[in-house]
Amino acid sequence: MHLSTHSLGIFLSVVEHGSLSKAARTKYMSQPSVSAQIRSLETALGTHLLERSPTGVTPTAAGRVLAARAAEILSVIGGIEAEVSAAQGLVDSRLAVAATSTLGSYLVPQMLARFTADHPSVRVELRVGNAEQVIQRVIDREATVGLAAGRIDHPQLRSTPFLDEAIVAAAAPDHPLALAQEERELHLQDLRGHRFLMREIGSATRSVQESTLAAWKLAEAEQWTIWGAEGARECARAGLGIVLVSEHVIAQDLEFGTLRALRIDPPPPRRPVTALQPAGVRLTDLEAQFTTAFTGLEAWPAA
Repeated sequence: MHLSTHSLGIFLSVVEHGSLSKAARTKYMSQPSVSAQIRSLETALGTHLLERSPTGVTPTAAGRVLAARAAEILSVIGGIEAEVSAAQGLVDSRLAVAATSTLGSYLVPQMLARFTADHPSVRVELRVGNAEQVIQRVIDREATVGLAAGRIDHPQLRSTPFLDEAIVAAAAPDHPLALAQEERELHLQDLRGHRFLMREIGSATRSVQESTLAAWKLAEAEQWTIWGAEGARECARAGLGIVLVSEHVIAQDLEFGTLRALRIDPPPPRRPVTALQPAGVRLTDLEAQFTTAFTGLEAWPAA
């Protein structure tokens, strides 16, 4: 019987997502390749591991046992790799960081500038993606420190919320609502009939956007999906709709008047920023210092 850590990691992803296609996306694989890995595991173990239904997949009793043990095994292996590398001095000068697009653009560069001033020999690999990609990179040990927006609870991760940020509704200066609020207060009913510019599925901002529109009774409003914070910002500047984004993404636009914040009651909720590390893996001294530099912040650093 042969069980590889690669196939175990794929199986865990399928169980976590409840879907072969979602697991394939997070692993950057084709769905047939994921299915082949699952069949290989089932053949090796001589049992079915997943129950398939129109709504997705769920683990069988044997699958639940394998998922629990696989999580333990991968955590132990990750810890061994980190400790051996640290003992050999191989990672003491390397930081592998994953961050969501907003944090990777507006928080991490400033913190890296501060940190590397005190640690000039550090070599950094920064990967920017959406929240799902950041979480998966930390789970897969492609990054030992992850930064994402929102509260994240995952059995394979240690999560530490620290700063928070505001989500702002904004539109072009000549948008009807931007003009209307110069004369009067805006109310939720004023938003009806207007288009909203949404981030891609898998983005932490998309989750906040959806929950905000639901709270505003606007879940059925016209929505365009725009990949990336900068793309959504540019579409809003072009007058294509209302955008709900981090205050940091549009700070300069608000300052120079290329976008106007829409004062809506109730406003979109604030959200925390969360640092992520693999659960059960001992960080190197450098990684621990870097994580502490973030989680000890009491305010966003000035640009």
